[in-house]
Amino acid sequence: MRALVISNMAPSHTSPGRGSFVRDQVAALRRLPGVEVELFEFPPGISSYPRAALALRRGFNGKRFDVVHAHFGLTAWPALAVRGSPHALTLHGTDVRHPRTRRATLAVLPRMDLVAAVSEALASELPGEVAVLPIGVAMERFRPIPRAAARLALGLEREKPYLLFPADPARAGKRFDRARALAGDVSLLTLGQTAPDHVTLAINAANAVLVPSDEEGYGLAVLEALACDVPVLATPVGIHEEALAGIEGTLCAPFDHALWSAALAPALAEPEPRIAGRARAAEFATDVMARRVLAAWESLVASA
Repeated sequence: MRALVISNMAPSHTSPGRGSFVRDQVAALRRLPGVEVELFEFPPGISSYPRAALALRRGFNGKRFDVVHAHFGLTAWPALAVRGSPHALTLHGTDVRHPRTRRATLAVLPRMDLVAAVSEALASELPGEVAVLPIGVAMERFRPIPRAAARLALGLEREKPYLLFPADPARAGKRFDRARALAGDVSLLTLGQTAPDHVTLAINAANAVLVPSDEEGYGLAVLEALACDVPVLATPVGIHEEALAGIEGTLCAPFDHALWSAALAPALAEPEPRIAGRARAAEFATDVMARRVLAAWESLVASA
């Protein structure tokens, strides 16, 4: 199986972690026997798409691929510049839900041979037949680290409680306002354009991770917290309910300040609060999800 994966989430000096989940999936696919994957990344921004189409046409036409797989709806348009192969597309959430990108995303779907979404909830928002191909959590990177060591690496106080809001506060749908209100006097760490290894340290440095989002296409931050065995509280969107079901020390419920405060209290009272989440996260590991992607590719090639 030879595939070309295309992403509009190329990292940059100021955004080193951008698109890391796509690269994690590509790395997992490359670990599978008999699979060769080339990755083409370009930066976001409307002016990037014509340049990406030209680069793809010049660089990859004439090469043989069993499948060309784009991530994010708008990326599918320049991906069409690579001809002669079945085209697949994975949708992640904002490409479907944001009014500026939804129309362009829906317009390209009939041109795709395989349309997938990262969760059942997202797939239900789309017309026609949609596969569910989650991206997965990189278990080798997201792992438990002693809290003292993580705090030392980040220059944080060893004994002070910390909470983590695992997103950019500027992203309105992630609801930083809820996390800020819940944290009260407790220091609240945030993630913006952060390197992937820094994210692992921040999760392990926190007493708990807060994910009070209005919506999620998937919910990777919750899986990353589980992989680190760190308590996590989340709203029931994306895959949160499935991922957190039955795990003591977590909460999945609509945001209610009193309810969430009560659930958070034990994590704030402990010097090293941990949960048994890693086994659940392993069910969503990149290697597991890569096998699902490969099976979808094999079915697509067989039908073509």
